[in-house]
Amino acid sequence: MDIRKLIAEFVGTACLVFFAVGTATLSFGFGITGQSASAGVVTTALAFGLVLLVLAYGLGPISGCHVNPAVTLGVLLAGRMSVQDAAGYWIAQLVGGIVGAALLRIVVGGASDYSTAKQGLGTDGWGEHSMVGLSGGAAFLTEVILTFLFVAVILAVTRAEAWPQLAGVAIGLALTTVHLIGIPLTGTSVNPARSIGPALFVGHDALSQLWLFIVAPLVGAALAALLIKYLYPVRAAYKDDSSPRPGASPSRPTP
Repeated sequence: MDIRKLIAEFVGTACLVFFAVGTATLSFGFGITGQSASAGVVTTALAFGLVLLVLAYGLGPISGCHVNPAVTLGVLLAGRMSVQDAAGYWIAQLVGGIVGAALLRIVVGGASDYSTAKQGLGTDGWGEHSMVGLSGGAAFLTEVILTFLFVAVILAVTRAEAWPQLAGVAIGLALTTVHLIGIPLTGTSVNPARSIGPALFVGHDALSQLWLFIVAPLVGAALAALLIKYLYPVRAAYKDDSSPRPGASPSRPTP
């Protein structure tokens, strides 16, 4: 395993959490978008999509810029990386998510009257923590569907036969799309590392509900991998593909 890949995954995940979850915290916790919930949703959705787009082109040639354990699972099940490499990615992503959340907590903690109980830290949730009061079962299904679409797009646009130049754009727009509908429902995870980091600092219900935002995205990613393998059955094994691209690993195109 090239240590550069793990560093890239660590840094990328930390940046995704700091910038995108930070935007969510400012939009909904501090109310900088005013009384319009729609403004907060659009602002946050764009933040997640744009940050991932930038990271895809910046870190993609090094690690593939998964920055998401669910994406790594999808890539693994699609036969594009080894179990050993996937395990290394998962560790780097989880640590990156926690560090990104820690840095965000330090920064927003410098604001007057800030508290995790009042402003939060961009955590996901259901029930009273959902903008529409979504039930736990509906929240689980939502996260499965959102992650399914997101990972399916990633696997489709980064396969060996796809045109790589705009892969990062498609991936960034896919993440924006799922956030536009997902934020009012669950806050939108589709990424266990993104959910784990903030939940550790907020605690309470954010921690007790965290399991859903770990399990559901992994289920959605697994289903996406099965679909893409069925739709695009002819492809080279991951170890034979050495073409780096935006949002792609040097060993196999990935998000």
